[in-house]
Amino acid sequence: MKKVTLALALFVSFGAAAQVLNVTGIEPITLPEGTTKVAAISPAGDYVLATDDGNRGLTKLELATNATQVVTTAENAGYNVTVSPDGNSIVYREATWNKNHLRKVAVKSHNLATGAIEQLVKPTRELQGVAVAGSTAMTMTGKKMNAKALGKDKAVKGTMLYTTQNYRLTVSENGKTRELLPLGADARYIWPQLSPDGTKALFFVSGDAAYVCDLNGTNVKRLGALRAAKWLDDNTVVGMVNTDDGYVYTSSSIVAMTLDGQTQTLTGEDVIAMYPQVATGKIAFSTPSGEAYIINYTK
Repeated sequence: MKKVTLALALFVSFGAAAQVLNVTGIEPITLPEGTTKVAAISPAGDYVLATDDGNRGLTKLELATNATQVVTTAENAGYNVTVSPDGNSIVYREATWNKNHLRKVAVKSHNLATGAIEQLVKPTRELQGVAVAGSTAMTMTGKKMNAKALGKDKAVKGTMLYTTQNYRLTVSENGKTRELLPLGADARYIWPQLSPDGTKALFFVSGDAAYVCDLNGTNVKRLGALRAAKWLDDNTVVGMVNTDDGYVYTSSSIVAMTLDGQTQTLTGEDVIAMYPQVATGKIAFSTPSGEAYIINYTK
């Protein structure tokens, strides 16, 4: 561990002149027992949510104290889990199987302050998307959007970007739902991300690359092989650039990129860095061997 940390620190020092982010350090974190990867980081960067390789369960890890709290042991809870902007609510999926072995997925919220758990969507086979905007959790089941307040404020429906079970890129806006086909109807769209200002779609086309477009499907920009990318701000995204031999990953780096094409590799060759999770001043990532790190940065 010390050898990897030292190598990362040397890389950061060498790469300090890069233009996208100012990396001030990279440090390892010890994941809770039974977990192997970071599923999310709170918007303020004060805690991470950890899960296992199969996305089973969620455990909260406070970064300042290393205190842990089991949020849920639900199957599939680590898949696309979302933390509310204030960090107080966690919205996650729970997969179950009926007597006929058919898989259904429910959506639940966990209030960290009170411990209250609320079911937002009952088990269904038609769940399409989940999003959190402000203090509202939004879900799309079939073609119906539901909005549920996570706090005391009234629920307000916002814009949702998601991919359907058929890998179609879809946006729900102002009460209307439509498909976006910026790369055509035959493309398989994955990893959709709505920009913080709600005006742009970030997505990956299987077998191709990451792209950004407006919510009407125009002004398409190709970002290259940046996988599992997330918005850092309205002009910057962070993802991974990885290679494999057909069986295992042989390399992977966390890369920051601006929409005008400036790029910066944030990690060194000593670690296989994957699936970044972004917050204010911090980027968390995991490795295939079950290690996790925090990149500290300023803009």
